[in-house]
Amino acid sequence: MSTGVIIALIVIVAAIVVVAAVLAVRARGSHGGHGLKRRFGPEYDRAVARHDGDVKAAERELDALVERHGGLRERPLEPAERERFEARWAAAQERFVDSPQQAVTEADRLLAEVAGARGFPDGDQYEEQLAALSVHHAHHVHGYRRVHRVARVRANGVGTHDASTTGTTGTSGAPGTEDLRAAMVEARDLFDDLLGDAPHDAGRRRTQESVSQGGSSSAHHLPRGFHRHQAKES
Repeated sequence: MSTGVIIALIVIVAAIVVVAAVLAVRARGSHGGHGLKRRFGPEYDRAVARHDGDVKAAERELDALVERHGGLRERPLEPAERERFEARWAAAQERFVDSPQQAVTEADRLLAEVAGARGFPDGDQYEEQLAALSVHHAHHVHGYRRVHRVARVRANGVGTHDASTTGTTGTSGAPGTEDLRAAMVEARDLFDDLLGDAPHDAGRRRTQESVSQGGSSSAHHLPRGFHRHQAKES
């Protein structure tokens, strides 16, 4: 075999290696760097913060999440399921007036059930369910994290909530009404995301109508954030 042929073969092999490397980098593009930022949004920043600013460590963690949960296919909800979930959320929202912590606890339970119905890991596996949701609903998953944290505080008996408290903490270190309201508003964003847009718009309107028909007292005492949230979507 002549020297020219050997050189030509070496060049061809080198070119194949380079092309393969480029294709591998492109295939990984949706996982690393800017692709991860686009996919995870605020969750990307939280991951970096958890790793004390170590971007590479944060991206390794997020890459692992995509590898583990990226292939999950969400199951569509039946119309009857959507209606049941909407009715339960409306009831929890109205319950906030008299029992804010119970309302938030119900919101936590409801998010777990909706996620499970969509095909995510069971709600009994909170960390795994949260991880999967962070891959597919990254921009709203923090609402689930917030209501779950509050629900755990209540379940563990850390303080009792005073409904008249409007600050960020209530009596004995329990979350205050404003914290609870903010948690419910954020959780609603994930709830909407999981149910989808069009099918539950009518349900949201029914919720608004039921609040209005319930009398001026209930409407007045509903958390301010609920009015703001609904007004934007009306």
